[in-house]
Amino acid sequence: MAKITSVRGFRDILPDETPKWQRVEEKVREIFFNFGIQEIRIPILEKTELFKRGIGEATDIVEKEMYTFLDRGNEYLTMRPEATASVIRAYIEHNLYEKDPVAKLFTIGPMFRRERPQKGRFRQFHQINVEFLGQEDPRIDAELMSMLMYLLGELGLKELKLEINSLGCDICRPAFREKVTGFLKDREGKLCEDCRRRLGTNPLRIFDCKNESCQETISGAPVILDFICGECKEHFEKVTEHLEILSVPSVINRRMVRGLDYYTRTAFEITTQALGAQNAVTGGGRYDGLVQMLGGPAVSGIGFAIGFDRLISMLSDADEESDVRPNIFIAALGDEAQGRAFFICNTLRRAGIRAEMDFAGRSLKSQMKRANKLSCSHTLIIGDKEIDDGTAQLRNMQDGTQEPVNIQDAGALIQIVTG
Repeated sequence: MAKITSVRGFRDILPDETPKWQRVEEKVREIFFNFGIQEIRIPILEKTELFKRGIGEATDIVEKEMYTFLDRGNEYLTMRPEATASVIRAYIEHNLYEKDPVAKLFTIGPMFRRERPQKGRFRQFHQINVEFLGQEDPRIDAELMSMLMYLLGELGLKELKLEINSLGCDICRPAFREKVTGFLKDREGKLCEDCRRRLGTNPLRIFDCKNESCQETISGAPVILDFICGECKEHFEKVTEHLEILSVPSVINRRMVRGLDYYTRTAFEITTQALGAQNAVTGGGRYDGLVQMLGGPAVSGIGFAIGFDRLISMLSDADEESDVRPNIFIAALGDEAQGRAFFICNTLRRAGIRAEMDFAGRSLKSQMKRANKLSCSHTLIIGDKEIDDGTAQLRNMQDGTQEPVNIQDAGALIQIVTG
């Protein structure tokens, strides 16, 4: 019978990989909690309308990449392609703004997009998302980016570069959009098929296209910073000022845009050159109208997403200190010894000791091979004859020495094993 394999673009994260994931999650939670960010856990399935309204119907995500289906209740549902819209839906649905208008939230979990699978990019991928809601002050923008740079540094990434831009607002962006559309209309033949389509629906997305011909064509186009209104300009200047106060170096990238429709004002991206070529690690920005667009109050917001899979691939294995080896293996010979070993093994586990035993009744030689394979530091050898006097032999697997121990005294055994 043919074996069943995983779905293309979906993958298993195996036991030898998970310690690195756990280490990153622990550091992420530690730093987020220090900055007063609370965890929220959101469902994988949402109503399709949430993403159409929140992300924008003219985006590649909504048009091409979402996993959407009609369920038995005749309702269109979508496996979440990103987390921001879901977090805000929960923020509105549960009236979190009534308890406190300021909310600092994070979530970690899988997202789903039907893109072409390639190295570091999967159809089920994992993200770390942070959303700061209810504060329009530019110091919040600087604080968020500063924390993110600190987090990535603490995780071991080197040569980080913070690029920032302002995308303006609903007041100043229409004039910019009109200028860009006019500029590109005369050069439409040089654009790729996707960008020709975007020209009529979402021309700003052309700035984000990776096609070389499109990049060359857009290189002479107007830039948003030349069109932003006085309030947006003041906001952006204060963001850069407070990044300097926090000693966070940044570079203004006048052509940076974000891929989703809801972004306004501050946009940013962090890259690293540590791997020999510039690699985007994370990006985000401000989205002051999104909460209201999704049916909530006029609450501002800013956030970012880190691709967890990509981040893991960038981290070195050199400093990994994951030790999941058992502290002790219990080799039992005989039915009565097996019963006693079973009790001792589970008693030790409840005391915080990683313990393993054999359930197949193998020979002592086979059980010792198993203990060696597991790299146990000690093996406790129990036979039926030893049960009567309450002792067993504890072997140190490093130097081969043995000593009798009282198996009635779990505390003494724990002290010996943990050293």
